[in-house]
Amino acid sequence: MQYNVKIEAFEGPLDLLLHLINRLEIDIYDIPVAKITEQYLMYIHAMKELQLDVASEYLVMAATLLAIKSKMLLPKHEEELDDDFELEEDDPRNELVERLIEYKKFKEAASDLKLLEEERGLMYTKPPSDLTEYAREIKNENTDLDISLYDMLGAFQKLLRRKKLQRPMSTKIARQEISIEKRMDEIVSFLKKSGTRKSFNDLFPDSDREHIVVTFLAILELIKRQEIDIEQERNFAEIYMTARKE
Repeated sequence: MQYNVKIEAFEGPLDLLLHLINRLEIDIYDIPVAKITEQYLMYIHAMKELQLDVASEYLVMAATLLAIKSKMLLPKHEEELDDDFELEEDDPRNELVERLIEYKKFKEAASDLKLLEEERGLMYTKPPSDLTEYAREIKNENTDLDISLYDMLGAFQKLLRRKKLQRPMSTKIARQEISIEKRMDEIVSFLKKSGTRKSFNDLFPDSDREHIVVTFLAILELIKRQEIDIEQERNFAEIYMTARKE
């Protein structure tokens, strides 16, 4: 019975060369061709002894190394030895070194991408949910008019400016403590007794700043508890409030 075994340690002849260079601690820019060729051929022979499939690209690289080794052993002419620059340019290892450096860059990039893939694999995602029904239910629960907190704050700023202009030049300040809960009861009672909607400004009869702030916070809390309804005919128009029927 024949078994086909795949060696995953090396992904090609360049990968095998890089492994040998790292194991032998060789400078990639100054490769001792004789030594690296000997080690490379030993791996090829070992793969054949184990009856492993040796791809043709491994044999091509072996032939390339032998060709480079032969060129390195050829005697140099005297005129070539006089010019170091030409000697460096004619170095038969240059093309192989460039290929190894380029392959090393791609291998490191692939390793980084593999790490990112593993990190991403630890995250769980789900497709977006359809919240149409939920949004429709929320809309039905709210009042007909869409009034946001920013609209309330805008109305509050206008009220403060109006109260500031209406404040007398000289007045006697009498400090009076009032709680938000008490002011909430007063507002609900006022709206129920009136029986009609009241303007936002009608809920601020006092010019005292502390009373104004407490009243505004009380209104926000009543809206949150859905004890009063707010209306606005159009953007930036007057805001009206009514007490909800039990």
